[in-house]
Amino acid sequence: MTPTVVVAGVRSGVGKTTIATGIMGALTRRGYAVQPFKAGPDYIDPSYHKSACGVPSRNLDTWLLPHPTALELYGKAAARRDMAVVEGVMGLFDGHSSLDEEGSTAQLAKLLGAPVLLVADASKVARSVAAEVLGYQQFDPALRLAGVILNGVGGPGHLEFCRPQIEATTGLPVLGYLPTRPEFAQPERHLGLIPTVEGTVARQWYDALIAQVEETIDVGRIAELARQCAAPPQPDAPLVYPPEPQPKHAVIALAQDKAFNFYYQDSLDLLEAWGAEIAPFSPLEDASLPEGAGGVYLGGGFPEMFAAELSANRPMLDSLRRAAARGVPVYAECGGLMYLGRSLTGFDGAAHPMAGLIPAASAMSQSRLSLGYREVEARADGPLLAAGRRVRGHEFHWSTLERGPDAAESVYRVVNQGGRADGFRAGSVWATYVHVHLGSSPGLAPRFVETCAAHSAV
Repeated sequence: MTPTVVVAGVRSGVGKTTIATGIMGALTRRGYAVQPFKAGPDYIDPSYHKSACGVPSRNLDTWLLPHPTALELYGKAAARRDMAVVEGVMGLFDGHSSLDEEGSTAQLAKLLGAPVLLVADASKVARSVAAEVLGYQQFDPALRLAGVILNGVGGPGHLEFCRPQIEATTGLPVLGYLPTRPEFAQPERHLGLIPTVEGTVARQWYDALIAQVEETIDVGRIAELARQCAAPPQPDAPLVYPPEPQPKHAVIALAQDKAFNFYYQDSLDLLEAWGAEIAPFSPLEDASLPEGAGGVYLGGGFPEMFAAELSANRPMLDSLRRAAARGVPVYAECGGLMYLGRSLTGFDGAAHPMAGLIPAASAMSQSRLSLGYREVEARADGPLLAAGRRVRGHEFHWSTLERGPDAAESVYRVVNQGGRADGFRAGSVWATYVHVHLGSSPGLAPRFVETCAAHSAV
């Protein structure tokens, strides 16, 4: 059993990404091979984890993924490492529903049998923070809260107005704190933190954060608590991975640069396991798709921040158009949908021509956020699903469409939103706002690989 600990927050914005990343980095500096995980469907926080640990962080979402599959993915990644640190999502008990724990950090921690470190914000309170911690402790007695970390502490004096009451009231140890230091704050934009692939996070930030964690958080005690993780049951046989190695028989071009980088690492690993060669390319900088590519996967990201550059790279847009004209499968999610449309209008109101492979024109909105879990049903046979099959996904974007799709041209029917139409399909092009984890259903990755194999030069 790999020692595992979960770092959860009382709410979003409490500093759990900073603290979790600092703990991951401090454990790594101490010689542990740390496997990072992120609860929920987030793409950005895992990029911070990877920079701290040197290996990709993996998403574990107990609503998107069947629980046995979540355990399979956890076990496969954690087995190769000395320790696992899981960063939670939103508040500890927040998930898919307002009345049950499905999809929450608490549910994941119980599934993994892992102790939970609760991050609380002490920046504007003192003794009162104990009442908040007590509420979280009593809300679900089946959850094992193992300690508290305070953020926004003004100094040792402030800490002594917080820690004694927490420990006396709850019996939980306060394992340390982060002080109020503006330099630990990271720049944000409309979807949260800025991904590290854009180069906004300097190495000095990690070094300073890790040094602070070593000074004011009991990292050794956290390692001890992680060793008290109960061994979760593992599936008897692979659920989403093939039972034996598969030969390479498809090449899938993967858009991967500053504009497009929202992918679940396990989705990419599953494609490779089922026989795909992943060929990265940059829609910003490259002039053509990778040679021999039999499929194109355009994930989400921030195309709106690079709209002018994407539009100016006409050779790449032409290469995409030629591939689609040959019938090469093109599958796009969210930012990828925006790129494949007729135009993309940024926050500044400037419209930029895009690939024109689907009849969509997207524009950024200052006030209309689309966010939440989605259950979708395929309208027709496609690269991931046969017609009528369902899968769970997630949607998170500020962009809107000039017009939505009608049923006949849509990719999905959104089951949990009144059956509304989502996405556009045109020939071999499939573009949707919904992000899908390829571990959500056993058939997704192999179907995608087989669809691309027919057009691949392998």
